[in-house]
Amino acid sequence: MAPWVEELYFPHLTIPINIDRICPVLPAAPIAAAPGDRLYLSNLDDMIGVRVFTPTVYFYGSNSLGSGQKPVTETLRDALARVLVPYYPFSGRLRETKNGKLEVFFGPDQGALMVEAYSEKALAELGDLAVPNPAWTSLIFRFPDEEPYKVIDMPLLIAQVTRFSCGGFSLGLRICHCLCDGLGAMQFVGAWAATAKTGTLMMTPEPRWDREIFLPRDPPRVKYPHIEFMRIDDGSTLTLALWQVKPIQKCYRISLEFQAHLKSLAQPKDHFGCTTFDAMAAHVWKSWVQALDVKPLDYELRLTFSVNVRSKLRNLPLKDGFYGNAVCVACTTSTVSELLNGCLPDTTRLVREARLGVSEEYLRSTVDYIEVDRPKRLEFGGKLTITQWTRFSIYESADFGWGRPVYAGPIDLTPTPQVCVLLPEGEAISSGAMVVCICLPESAANKFKDLLSLVE
Repeated sequence: MAPWVEELYFPHLTIPINIDRICPVLPAAPIAAAPGDRLYLSNLDDMIGVRVFTPTVYFYGSNSLGSGQKPVTETLRDALARVLVPYYPFSGRLRETKNGKLEVFFGPDQGALMVEAYSEKALAELGDLAVPNPAWTSLIFRFPDEEPYKVIDMPLLIAQVTRFSCGGFSLGLRICHCLCDGLGAMQFVGAWAATAKTGTLMMTPEPRWDREIFLPRDPPRVKYPHIEFMRIDDGSTLTLALWQVKPIQKCYRISLEFQAHLKSLAQPKDHFGCTTFDAMAAHVWKSWVQALDVKPLDYELRLTFSVNVRSKLRNLPLKDGFYGNAVCVACTTSTVSELLNGCLPDTTRLVREARLGVSEEYLRSTVDYIEVDRPKRLEFGGKLTITQWTRFSIYESADFGWGRPVYAGPIDLTPTPQVCVLLPEGEAISSGAMVVCICLPESAANKFKDLLSLVE
């Protein structure tokens, strides 16, 4: 019987590649924007935390390719050109307007970017493709000397197709988070994949921009303190422990049985229950802080995570096909001492209350807060951010005609070591397990694994 918590290992290797071609991909037909046109981005699209590219990689084995098919890159490029007609904002660029606000603008011959590359390695040489591996960074295209967090004047979709010597290949994507959240990205990739698979433009549901639905109120009404955005001087050892040494990425497979057991033990004592996410987030947070031996004990820590607000909008419901950012950042706080000495149900209650506290009014207050005081930098003081990918159809949406990918997901968390990602397992017939990916100094890794495996 497999262990409830199993550490997953990935090899440390180098993947040399040769780039054969870099070319823009323009929409295959006229689009609903002309050079000089602009599109409004909501303040949810323009939060400092979404001014990034989200890198993901998809692996496909050589057995997925049939004889007589068009070359992979040609199939992907032709389908992308078609999909860029209804999803034309992905062919634009970002620029700043007054007060640093971003918008999408359109110039001549912009488009997305496609990179063709080749590696002498075979997929079998890359080790276990079920585990995100920082060694895969060469499979995601970055411009030479590209600045971190650069999004202005960048192609908003960058795709790198890397062919391996065995006949397998990878698709490395960088999608600008300002254009879509995780669900929106799945909608776009799903349309692209269905179009590639059928050879005909497929877009169900029809994409909707509709960012004006999140216009700030006039005058803005900020009704919450929004500590998720506050700049807090890190008077603890947490950030120093992660940034002064190069942290390592660790991944753990968490069985469905362990999740159920943890959830049963984490039930808050008020009898209102909790979700599996509430329990996992609380347990990971406690274990991480204890493994890092954070001091001083009276320092107040933050846990943040994104909450999908689509189902919470009653006054202005989103139409089917909306693919913009419709998430708010939930935040809870605890001193180091309270977190370490308190019981798991108490921490779980904090997570649950922060999650349930994200209401339609909280969203409106977030939009207004950003309008009044637009944060200019990412804040890391005393913070862990947990990102949940387990509900994304990342595998199901990525059948471009070559079947389900062997792996689909992120590669390297170490550039942002205060982020933890919860991933679905990649098996076609899932056991319900999830994969927890987190960064730690090497000196704390064994202690974290022991704490993660234990429950009160």
